[in-house]
Amino acid sequence: MRPAPLRHVDLAPLDIVATTRADGTVHAHSPFALKAHEIRLGAWLDHWASQAPQRLFLAERDAGGDWRGLTYAETRAQVRALAQALLTKDLDAEHPLVILTGNGLAHAMLGLAALYVGVPYAPLSPALAKDYAKLKRSIDLLSPGLVVVDEGHAWTDALHACLPGPVEIVAQKSPPRGRKAVDFDAFRSTSETPAVDAAQRAIAPETIAKFMFTSGSGGTSKAVITTQGMLGANQEMIASVLRFLAEEPPVIVDWLPWHHSFGGNQNFGVVLRHGGTLYIDTGRPTPEGIGQSLANLRDIAPTICFNVPRGFEALLPHLTRDVALARKFFSRLKLNFFAGATMSKQGLEALDAIAVKTCGERVAMLSGYGATETAPAALFSRPAPQEGYLPLPGSALKLVPRGGKLEARIRGPHVTPGYWRQPRLTERAFDAEGYYLLGDALACAVRGQPRHGFAFDGRIDEDFKLATAVWVDVGALRANFMTVFAPYVRDVAFAGPGEAYLVALVFPDIEACRAVTGLDATPGEVLRHGAVLEKFRELLAIFNREARGSATRIPRLALVAEPPSLEAGELTEKGTLNQSAVLANHAGLVGDLYAGFCRPEPIVDFEAAVQPIRRSRARP
Repeated sequence: MRPAPLRHVDLAPLDIVATTRADGTVHAHSPFALKAHEIRLGAWLDHWASQAPQRLFLAERDAGGDWRGLTYAETRAQVRALAQALLTKDLDAEHPLVILTGNGLAHAMLGLAALYVGVPYAPLSPALAKDYAKLKRSIDLLSPGLVVVDEGHAWTDALHACLPGPVEIVAQKSPPRGRKAVDFDAFRSTSETPAVDAAQRAIAPETIAKFMFTSGSGGTSKAVITTQGMLGANQEMIASVLRFLAEEPPVIVDWLPWHHSFGGNQNFGVVLRHGGTLYIDTGRPTPEGIGQSLANLRDIAPTICFNVPRGFEALLPHLTRDVALARKFFSRLKLNFFAGATMSKQGLEALDAIAVKTCGERVAMLSGYGATETAPAALFSRPAPQEGYLPLPGSALKLVPRGGKLEARIRGPHVTPGYWRQPRLTERAFDAEGYYLLGDALACAVRGQPRHGFAFDGRIDEDFKLATAVWVDVGALRANFMTVFAPYVRDVAFAGPGEAYLVALVFPDIEACRAVTGLDATPGEVLRHGAVLEKFRELLAIFNREARGSATRIPRLALVAEPPSLEAGELTEKGTLNQSAVLANHAGLVGDLYAGFCRPEPIVDFEAAVQPIRRSRARP
């Protein structure tokens, strides 16, 4: 049966030039040169305020639930006033601006003002209001000259604990108790002077735009130096492939947080670079947050949807059930785009099926690969993601043999110069040829044929060794597990370093499991139902039938009814699973899996012959 037609969208063809050295190292780059690009990001705002002054740029819901927004002309006026206010504070890289608010108009105006005049700033997660240790590490690393909060009262204890007394605070609403704060409305009423234009003219490619925080192995906080030149180059790389963005200003409805590179650099930058409109979505792809996202999508039809796989998966059941929502969503959609993790084949097919049923054609899906350190885009897939990732123009990829895999390294004008005030981390992050070490392994999507691109092959530091001295390839194991157990599993974490065999903590898809029972029951009751347990035993038998030894065989798993927690660090704010946090938070359950104890969580044994190896371990 022929597939349904693909909705037309102008995408540049991706290609690759690849060579392999005698030692197995692969070098790959795009045959297309990177075009000249803007390095003063505020120039894009100037351009659109001149060319389309009344076009809506940014919008958010007000307290009454109505959309309120700013045109390009209104945005530029506010940004220049705020830029002048920032210049009066003598902020620089040694004492930058720190923004402690979520996505919103005020955050956007302040960030744009800082970019406009070359004042470095750091957007930090608002969740740090509850994590004093991480907030203090970030504050100590940056030594900010100005800190912005939204609801000052809510930040009182955190700021008293982590922020030195003399540091000035700007509050959008109430000031923190016991601390003086400048009112945001008063701050943005500053009258601009010629200093604003002078500061903009002084911006160079190496001018620091942002410090973007990320964590490496062991959870070490790192402030990624992100320059104006990096961001300008990366937007040109993206524009060179997504050519349709030049045909019609993009409209996006986006929840991805701005303190992460995907939302804050790529998506926000795409809208600004192309004179589009961004509707700020305060929802999340979680049971509690999806309702707000759905309400926004019922109002606004996007032309491009940027998301993570978990976000698309959260939308799927609602797009399936709600025909009006699906019609709105697909009405003018030109492209779906995901990054941050791998999307299942079942999810991609389900999205296609809904599009065909709704509008009679499929919508192209692209996937991107990169890192905070690459601004973030480095490689894109062709419209069929299974064909693998290919370098964007200007991005050079090197794959170095390491432990049976190919370690990915990247070089280009979009790559960070290093980590702020962390010279040892910076030194270890680059090889002798100046390539940044991504920490991931990539493999040829089609064995031995780089022209088809590369597939993600796991995190280098996620792999571990069993007591049998056999290495576990976590990325490949997870991909296989998710394929075999679809659609009954949403995510999985594997335990076993130093043990004789693997065990798994499985986060089931409760709705798919409920369909097996035919009952309207609680998640716990669903997972204890005999039909569900039998289904997992059956799938585990299929999974293990293909196992090639202890590194790919799972004798025992536990079904965890409670979904991974964002607050507990088990999910990143992009919706991807943090395996180390999951295992740490469920250490007792992992111990019980090895010891053979029964717990409230259902435990599925592949075979009764599996012997407990921790009989002396006390139950928590």
